[in-house]
Amino acid sequence: MPLKIAIIGAGSIGFARRLFRDVLSVPELQDTEFALHDISSRNLDMVRQLCEKDLKNNKLPAKIKVSTNRRKSLEGADYVINCTRIGGLEAFEHDINIPLKYGVDQCVGDTLSAGGIMYGQRNIPCILDFCKDIREVASNKALFINYANPMAMNTWAAIKYGKVNTIGLCHGIEGGWRVLADALGGTTADITGICAGINHQTWYTRILFKGREIGAEELIKALESHPKHSRSEKCRIDVLKRFGYFSTESNGHLSEYLPWYRKRPKEIKDWICLDSWIYGETGGYLRVCTEGRNWFESDFPSWLNREDKPIGPADRSHERGSYIIEALETGRTLRTYVNTINNGVITNLPSDAIIEAPCYIDNLGIHMPSVGDLPLACAATCNVSINVQRMAVEAAVHGDVTLLKQAMLHDPLVGAVCNPPEIWQMTDEMLVAQARWLPQYKSAIPAAKKRLASSSIKTKSYAGAARIKVKSVAEMRKAYDKLKTDAGDRDNLKTVKAKLVK
Repeated sequence: MPLKIAIIGAGSIGFARRLFRDVLSVPELQDTEFALHDISSRNLDMVRQLCEKDLKNNKLPAKIKVSTNRRKSLEGADYVINCTRIGGLEAFEHDINIPLKYGVDQCVGDTLSAGGIMYGQRNIPCILDFCKDIREVASNKALFINYANPMAMNTWAAIKYGKVNTIGLCHGIEGGWRVLADALGGTTADITGICAGINHQTWYTRILFKGREIGAEELIKALESHPKHSRSEKCRIDVLKRFGYFSTESNGHLSEYLPWYRKRPKEIKDWICLDSWIYGETGGYLRVCTEGRNWFESDFPSWLNREDKPIGPADRSHERGSYIIEALETGRTLRTYVNTINNGVITNLPSDAIIEAPCYIDNLGIHMPSVGDLPLACAATCNVSINVQRMAVEAAVHGDVTLLKQAMLHDPLVGAVCNPPEIWQMTDEMLVAQARWLPQYKSAIPAAKKRLASSSIKTKSYAGAARIKVKSVAEMRKAYDKLKTDAGDRDNLKTVKAKLVK
């Protein structure tokens, strides 16, 4: 029987299509049935047209079914992939803009800090609904693959309360390897090692470059002497100097998970770089997501008419989803990283926490070797975040406002910037603004409104230390055309388009 892969949130068109093409690059999987689900019939129709074009052009036997009925899409599914953004960009704006009124300046705001905690509150009720459907109508051996942030919170809820076999996938580790290889003067083919921790706070505890062990001092020297990374990775380099280990996550992400780098507005720019949003721009990810959505809505007809590369190994991305499915289905052994429950793999992190660690995958399953202890400073940082994640998950599952506020209180960046009364009010304001996506807090919203109405705490009109205006489609097209001309080679358009994300 052909495999059935269901994608929830397939209206995330570029990402869903990328996963679709990656799976079909595996010869044994080219007859897969794809069930694409989204709440937006418009987006589903667009992804359907693109995927059908891919099948026709590549003469592949795979089948595509689209539906706004999630339960129908999940019937008999062997793999369920989640790439949803609950609340869309409208809710995301609240995650960034409301905390700014209280001085909390986030770059991404989708994993920890005020934005990440609230994102988890929106996601987890939906995750539990997905899991209920998976238990009831999917294959009894179905694997739930979560790509959606906040990765650890979503995966934790799916495993503990959803009772579904779940792993979480993220590409932060691969991104870090690229930075390290580049700094050392090579490519990712030259570098390997061990990386472990929690999602977005994983640590390269051992690095081998061209077979040679690389220590902290050599790595610091390589990064500080590099013309690009010395500018763009200031926060990561500082953590490397003080901890002795490099973190996987981007400079902007890492800066918002710690209490030290974004708490004083005048000092934020000392630790970030505006060459690209990912290096620390205020609300940077919200900006590029907004620009990307606007660009796609304008540019969709050209996607349909464009001549795409043939589906196959040469066009396969580094996203791990297809490789994991390939390993489980064919038995080809894969060494990779997944997010899953710790169960003693990292011995100085809680056993119930969601860790990101090395694993081996084949047709017998997913095998997690023991990592042992993380270095103490790395473990200390992870443990702070794990406590916030645990409280946020329990708050989301039970609709517990007090626990939600306590999670905010213990978040490193929020706690570094705000006092307790401010945190209580900020949380109330975020609850009220996002009430339509928070069914578990329905009964608590009137009291939150009443508290806000009687509050004497003043907020700020603050755009952030490093905010960049969202570009219009016309501005993006003008910049794109200029870059295209400068490139002088249509084969470079993918690289050229990426340069717009600055």
